[in-house]
Amino acid sequence: MTEVVLYGTLLCPYCIGARALLRQLNIPYRSVWVGWGGQRAREMLERSGRTSVPQIFIGKHHVGGFDELESAASGPLLKRLLDKAC
Repeated sequence: MTEVVLYGTLLCPYCIGARALLRQLNIPYRSVWVGWGGQRAREMLERSGRTSVPQIFIGKHHVGGFDELESAASGPLLKRLLDKAC
C-alpha cells in the first residue's frame, strides 16, 4: 500500500483529528513529529511549502491539512489517490 505520511505534533487538535480520521478509515500512516524549527519541520516546509500542521502526503501527493483530508475523504478523491499511488 502507498505510504501515507502525516507531519504533525502531539497536541495539535487538527493533528489529532487527522490521525483519528485516518484510523477510522483504516488507512495506515506514518507520523513525523515536527518541532519548532527542527530538521523535520524544515523537511515538512520543503515538501509542502507550509509551516502549519498537520501536513499530509499520500505517496508524493501533498493532500494538505486536516480540512483537505476531510474533504478528500468525503468524496472519491482519497480512494483515487490511494489507488493511483499504489
